[in-house]
Amino acid sequence: MGDSTVWTLAIAALTGGTAVLASWVTGRGSAQAARIQAETGARAQRAERLRESRRAAYLDLIEQAHTMGELYWEISGALRLPASAARTEALTGLHDREIAEYAKIRRCARVVELEGPPPAAAAALALQKKTGPFFSALQAELSGEADGRTDFDDAYHPFWKALENFVDAARDAHQGHGA
Repeated sequence: MGDSTVWTLAIAALTGGTAVLASWVTGRGSAQAARIQAETGARAQRAERLRESRRAAYLDLIEQAHTMGELYWEISGALRLPASAARTEALTGLHDREIAEYAKIRRCARVVELEGPPPAAAAALALQKKTGPFFSALQAELSGEADGRTDFDDAYHPFWKALENFVDAARDAHQGHGA
């Protein structure tokens, strides 16, 4: 064999080896890029699911707070009625409804606590606690211990303020400031 044949074979071997090496590097790079893209997509999907789950929890709590507010208006109306057996019966029925609605707002607040983030969870629990003065005032009225009407009416402002605080915390969390 002549020198040109050896050189041709050497160049062909070198070119073939370079092509195989380049193919291997490209394949590895493509596989790594695909894995990174898949991980990024999965992270984005998880973040979107969390965002939607939180949003649903926040909306449920807000809706339940408004349901409680409507019930409190009904109770306020009954508290303004003159003392009678019918008034006591109406207040007893409303008290039973208040207990049932409290269970719902408590569940909603716990779901927000689970979903987070901490500022929204704290605001949800603060809102839940602002239902306590309504309950205490109605119990005092029903037991005849005190005139619960004034205490009941005084509970509105803190309750609605706690709802506003929750909405602000939920908005911040939903917009990504509290994640």
